Amino acid sequence: MKCGVLSLFVAVSMATLATAAERPNIVLVMADDQGWGDMAYNGHPILKTPNFDKAAATGLRFDRFYAAAPVCSPTRCSVMTGRHPNRSGVFKWGYPIRPQEVTLAEALKSAGYATAHFGKWHLGSVRNGSPANPGANGFDEWLSAPNFYDNDAVLSRRGKAVQTKGESSIVAVDAALDWMKSATQGDKPFLAVVWFGSPHSPHRAFEEDRALYGDQPKNLQHFYGEVTGMDRAFGKLRDALSPLGIRENTILWYCSDNGALPRVGSTGGHRGNKGKVYEGGLLVPATLEWPPEISSPRTTDLRCNTYDIYPTLLEIAGVEPKHQPTLDGVSLLPLIRGKMEARTKPMGFWDYPIRGISTPSAKWMGDLLKAQQAGGDLEPHPSSQDAAKLPSPAYPLDQFPGHAAWVDGDWKLHRIETKNGKVTWELYNLATDRAEKNDVAKNQSERVDAMRMGLNKWLQSVVRSLNGEDYVKR
Repeated sequence: MKCGVLSLFVAVSMATLATAAERPNIVLVMADDQGWGDMAYNGHPILKTPNFDKAAATGLRFDRFYAAAPVCSPTRCSVMTGRHPNRSGVFKWGYPIRPQEVTLAEALKSAGYATAHFGKWHLGSVRNGSPANPGANGFDEWLSAPNFYDNDAVLSRRGKAVQTKGESSIVAVDAALDWMKSATQGDKPFLAVVWFGSPHSPHRAFEEDRALYGDQPKNLQHFYGEVTGMDRAFGKLRDALSPLGIRENTILWYCSDNGALPRVGSTGGHRGNKGKVYEGGLLVPATLEWPPEISSPRTTDLRCNTYDIYPTLLEIAGVEPKHQPTLDGVSLLPLIRGKMEARTKPMGFWDYPIRGISTPSAKWMGDLLKAQQAGGDLEPHPSSQDAAKLPSPAYPLDQFPGHAAWVDGDWKLHRIETKNGKVTWELYNLATDRAEKNDVAKNQSERVDAMRMGLNKWLQSVVRSLNGEDYVKR
């Protein structure tokens, strides 16, 4: 479906640093199901996260950073595209990314970046021939899982099943560091995407990480241990940047893919959890380090989103796609430079009421390993083979089932449409009501009307994208 990457983009902007050596390397790290409160630096009374704490105390700490969706695959799609995931039909877990989308890896590759993905993919099949695997979406190198993965996992290296050994987060980081060492010997800057499979359930912490929480109930020992395992891996990656000679010119951006898990995770007092459009399901921990631009530690309360990552990095690299589909994200480069006091447009959310696609990573990868060891191979999952198909019939422009929300400054409007088409509205002032307990919609009718118009216009735009109106022939 995709033609040569270079034809998708205009030349790198002359305003951008001209040589590869001057453009920053980029390392994006993401957790799987780590809530806003699942960090020691955010006040968790038990968790030990010394390396995340160092990043938060050194760079830019985002205290109001949102996942674009309250579950995993959609948020990952938002990072890759800068768009709300419903625009490309990634409604829930397991839905593949559309080949028609312009991805972050493709965009940066057009600017001369080497690109690689390690760990959880969950945007389609990682088998050979899949139009939704990392290689088909701009990554030169990849060692990836179709979903979350545990210790000693079987992963896909460019379509070939590989049996790995070790703690799951360390496995991804070690593979990333091996590739980064090689990449630093070349003349290209690089993009390394490292997506952990932790702390997704079932929780199976490495013994050295679990033992730190021996006084806790067994389920918490393993959940906390997986978070600490991620922290250990993140620290290994972070500490390796200086010996590699690239720390000063590397962007290291960390976040999670959705809000806290129920029962074991912490939302930090926000309402809801994973799967909910309330703050507890969307707010995630996030930090960014880039020494030339962030020379001293800073904290921001500006509301930012995972779909801001794409336009931010494209502005830094100076890449302008010729046929850029509608973006929801905004560039945070002014914020990074300390010159952004307000978001330039509201944020929209929409959790569409549909089941996810089952993606049993361990079974699928085990089956692939057996097939390939026997000299064969397996076809990609049908959902990935059909990833490019557009809706038929098209989605209507006057029905938006599920739970949507519109965040404009400190105000958050919820639109909840039931199966029978009934719509209810809720309005919260997040500046004074972070727990979203006091619905003030009845007392703020003018504000509700204005925000409702904005949300409805945005929802119609999302549906038009979903129906394929953004795409052009290339």
